[in-house]
Amino acid sequence: MSKKEKDTSKPTVQEQFMKEYVIATADKTLEQGPYVDGFSSRTLLGALFVAVVMMPSAVYLGLVAGQALGGAAEWVTIILFTEIARRSFTQLKRQEVYVLFYVASSVAAVTLMHLALSGGPIALTIWNQYLLQSPQTVGIADQIPDWVVPGADSPAILERNLAHPDWWWSQSRGFLSPILLISFGYIFGRLAWFGLGYILFRITSDRERLPFPLAPIAAQGATALSEATDRDETARAGKRSWRWEVFSIGATLGIVFGAVYVMVPVTTGLFMTKPLMILPIPFIDFTRNVESFMPASLISISFDAVGFMAGMILPFKLVLGIVTSVLLTSVIGNPILHRLGVFEHWSPGNGLLVNQLILSFDFWMSVTIGMALAVAVIGVRFVAANVISTLRADKEALRRAREEEEAARNMGPDEPPYRRPSRERGDFPLWAAGGLFLLAMLGFTYVSHRLVPGFPVWIFLVFAFLWTPVHSYISARLFGLTGQGLIMPYLRETAFIASGYKGVDIWFVPTIPLLDVGPSAQRFRELELTRTRFTSIIKAELIMLPIVFSTSFLFWWFFWKMNQIPSDQFPFVARTWPVAARQAYLIFTANVTEDSLLLQALKPSIIAGACVFGLCLYGVLALFKMPVVFFYGMVGGIGQPLHIALPMLLGACASRYYFSKKFPEQQWYRSVPVLAAGFSCGMGLAGMVAAALALIAQCTRALPF
Repeated sequence: MSKKEKDTSKPTVQEQFMKEYVIATADKTLEQGPYVDGFSSRTLLGALFVAVVMMPSAVYLGLVAGQALGGAAEWVTIILFTEIARRSFTQLKRQEVYVLFYVASSVAAVTLMHLALSGGPIALTIWNQYLLQSPQTVGIADQIPDWVVPGADSPAILERNLAHPDWWWSQSRGFLSPILLISFGYIFGRLAWFGLGYILFRITSDRERLPFPLAPIAAQGATALSEATDRDETARAGKRSWRWEVFSIGATLGIVFGAVYVMVPVTTGLFMTKPLMILPIPFIDFTRNVESFMPASLISISFDAVGFMAGMILPFKLVLGIVTSVLLTSVIGNPILHRLGVFEHWSPGNGLLVNQLILSFDFWMSVTIGMALAVAVIGVRFVAANVISTLRADKEALRRAREEEEAARNMGPDEPPYRRPSRERGDFPLWAAGGLFLLAMLGFTYVSHRLVPGFPVWIFLVFAFLWTPVHSYISARLFGLTGQGLIMPYLRETAFIASGYKGVDIWFVPTIPLLDVGPSAQRFRELELTRTRFTSIIKAELIMLPIVFSTSFLFWWFFWKMNQIPSDQFPFVARTWPVAARQAYLIFTANVTEDSLLLQALKPSIIAGACVFGLCLYGVLALFKMPVVFFYGMVGGIGQPLHIALPMLLGACASRYYFSKKFPEQQWYRSVPVLAAGFSCGMGLAGMVAAALALIAQCTRALPF
C-alpha cells in the first residue's frame, strides 16, 4: 500500500474516538475560565437531601420492584437546587452543579447490583442476615463467623435490631465486627479510589493525552444545567428550554407507570395479606408452559418500562447483539443443547430462576467466563498496541503536536496550562496520592489477614500491590480510549480455590484488596472539563462519609425492624433472593469439599473453547465491518432470559422506526436521554410516595389508638 493510499484509508479506532472526542468537546464552555471550588453550603444541603429523602426511596424501590432510582436522585436534586437558585436571583456555578451530581450519584448508588440493594454500605448486613437464616444456606450457617453477622440465637437477629451490640462488637475479633468492618472497607476503598485514581489520571490524561470520549457528557450536562439558572432574556420572558419540556413529559410518564407498577402493590400490601400487582413483578414466567416442546428454554415477559427506556437510549446495534445472543442461547440453543445431553441436571417442573441457575452451572457459566476472557484478551491487545505505538512515536513530532495543541487551547495569560498539573487545578504531589493508595492497601491486607490468618497472605499482597494497579491501569486506559473498562470474571473465586484454603470465612471478608480503580481516571477528567478544583471532591468525600453511614444505618434499621427481609411485603426480593442464596451457597462451598458443584461447573475445555470462539467471532465481525458494540452486546446477552431482551428490543425499534421518523432524527436522539432521565425521576418520585405511605402505616400500627 502506498503512503497516499494509507493516508486516505479508514481511520484507526483510536483516531475515530479522538475525532468523536473533539466533536464532543467543541462546546466553548468546556475547559474555559479559571478553576473554581465546587463545594459549598448548597452541596452540603444536596447531600443531606439525597440521604434523607432519596435513600429510603431507593431502599424500598429495590426491595419491592428490584429497581434503582437511577438518574432520579441526581436529576431531582439538581433541578430542585436549580429552581431555588432561579427564584433566589442567583446562579449555580457549573462546578457546584457537577459536585452536586457527584454527591447525589454517590449517595444513591446501588450497593449490591445483582440483588438490587441500594441504601448505602449497611445494606450488606441485611443480605448477610438472610444468608444466615436462609434454607438454601443451612449447610454453612454455623460456619459463618460472628464478624460477618451475629449468631442465629442472638437478640440482634431474633429481634431484627441493627442497633444491638452484637453488630458492633464480635466475640471472636472484638472491634472487627460486622458494621465496623463494612465501615473500614468503605473508607479504605475511597482512599484507594482517590490515590490510585489520581495517579492513573496523571498518566492517561496528562501524559498520554487519551481522549476519554464519555467524560464530556457529564461535563456538558453540568454546564447546561448551570446555564439554566442564568436569567437571560428567554428566562425573563417565562419560557422554558426544550430540555425542561422533554424532562417534564418523561417525569409524568414515569409517575403514571410508577403508580401502577410500584404504588399499587405497596399500598394494597398495607391492608391485604398479599399485595395486589396489576403488572407482575418482576416478570411472567412461561418456562413450565413451553417445556414440553422447548425444554430448558427461558421464556418470560417483563412489563418493566425501564428496559424499554434503556432500549431507546442504547446503540441500536448493541441491542441487536443482546437480542441475537438471547435468542441463540436461551430460546433456540437451550432446547438443542438439552437434546444433546449438555444439561445433565435439568428436570421439568422448575421455574425460570431455578432453571437459569441450573443451566448456568451446567454450561453457560463456563461459556460466559470464556467469552469474558476473550473480551479481556481483546482489551489487553488493544491497550498493548496503543502503548507500543506511543513508545515508537517520534518524540519530536509529539512535542510539536503538544505545543500546537496548547497554542490552540490558549485562552489567555491568566488561564492555567491545558492538561497539566497546576495549583489552580487543585493538583497535589504524586507521593501523597501514592501514600493514600499504600495506606489503603496496607489497611485492606492487615484487616483481611487478621480475619483469616490461615489464608496465604501473599495472595492478599499480590492482589493489593500487583494485580490492582496493573488491572486498574489497563482499565483506565480502556476508559480513556473507548469509555469502557476491563472485567476479569471469577478471578477472586479462582484464587480462593487454588490457594488450598479450606474454610467458608474467606468468602465473607469485606476487605479483600482486589479493586478496579480505572473508572476514577475518567472522573478526574470530568472535573478538569468542568474546571472544578480537585480539592472539591476531597471536601465532598469527607462530608459524605458521616452522612452516608448514619442515614444508611438509620433506614436499614427501620426497614428491617418493620418487616422481615425478604417477605411478601417485598415481592422482588421474596422471589429472587432464594435463588441468589442457592448460587452463593454453591460458591461458598467450592473450597470446602473436593467435589463441589462450582468446581464441577467450571469446565476448562468449554472455557477455552468459548474463549477461542469469542476471538474468532470478533475477527469475523471485524472482517465484515460489523460494529464492535454488536459483539459486546452478544457477549452480554449469553444465557439471559427472554424478558431481559424483549423490552429493550421494543424500545430500540420504537425509537429507530417510529419516533426518529416522527421527529427530526437529530432532535429525537438528543431528547431521548433527557426523556429517560425524566422517566427515571418520575419512577423515583412514585417510589418515594410509596415508601412514605408504607413508613407512615408501619409507624401508626404501633400506636395505642
